[in-house]
Amino acid sequence: MSRTTKMDRRRRGSSMSDKRRKGIEITILSAPALIMFLGFVILPVFMAAYYGFYRWKGYGSPSINGEFIGFDNYKMILTDPNFQQAVGHTMFVVVMSLVIQGPLAILFALLLNQKFKGRAIIRTLIFVPYVVSEVIVGTGWSLMLQSAGAVNALLEKIGLSGADWISDPHIAIWTLMFIITWKYIGFAVILMIAGMQAIPEELYEAAKVDGASFWQMQWRITLPLLAPTIRIWAFLSIIGSLQLFDLVYIVWGQYVSSTAGTSTMATYMVREGRLANNYGYGSAVAVVIFIISLVISLAYQRFILNRDLEGAITDEKDAKRREKRAQKEAAKLARKGHAVVAKEVA
Repeated sequence: MSRTTKMDRRRRGSSMSDKRRKGIEITILSAPALIMFLGFVILPVFMAAYYGFYRWKGYGSPSINGEFIGFDNYKMILTDPNFQQAVGHTMFVVVMSLVIQGPLAILFALLLNQKFKGRAIIRTLIFVPYVVSEVIVGTGWSLMLQSAGAVNALLEKIGLSGADWISDPHIAIWTLMFIITWKYIGFAVILMIAGMQAIPEELYEAAKVDGASFWQMQWRITLPLLAPTIRIWAFLSIIGSLQLFDLVYIVWGQYVSSTAGTSTMATYMVREGRLANNYGYGSAVAVVIFIISLVISLAYQRFILNRDLEGAITDEKDAKRREKRAQKEAAKLARKGHAVVAKEVA
């Protein structure tokens, strides 16, 4: 048996052992996360779906202390005008969060990506609202936006009339959008800055040499290369908007949100489930919200995020192909070397 054949077999055996070792490592490292996911995400979803088939007050077993009603809870959800209104408000928040926060975050990121004095302080200040608790933010803004609050008092001092920022249905939804933007835009700005700093500086230098203006460089270089970051941020914003609960519940309370036009799917679930002592119906609402969020997430991943995933997979395949080519070339060189040595010995 030639030395080359032995080397090939050793290389194959080592690659197989590496694959087994990697498989064992992946299994050991992913098992805790998988158990947590199954126990705290998948199992509760199935339990909520099971509870949704009952008229149940939340204590004891639903099969004993509840009444089996089949799909009546789900039928009631889909035909309830209040739920349809909550879905409409939630989708409004989803769309307007993207429309308002996206452009503002890119503009702020462009400004804060420039070198000037005090840049670090401004970056910190714009990120502070994001790390502040929703309870503190909601309580503070609810006090300031009351009819006799600080905002109306300030407007009266400068000669302007105040408004009913919380209870007026024509204004309340925009008040909510202002609070959401103030709270979460810092996260979007930090993401955009991180994406901009990953863009090679040589591209801007080449564009300057070609005579491109500042805005031309941002339009032709920054935005196209920032697109993956924007898509990831948009996905996170959509998921967060679909789950919006705490700010609405704190600022507008338990029942005012429905009359003020700021109710969301989550506030509807709590109001009609826990507060109404109808946990079976609340569980059914939770399942419907989960399905809506899952469909939107899968659709977004399929039609928007897929291009980034395909690019990553293509790059990985190309790297593997290059590695295989290099191994083949190395094997050829090794064979040629052995042949030369054999000739010299002969």
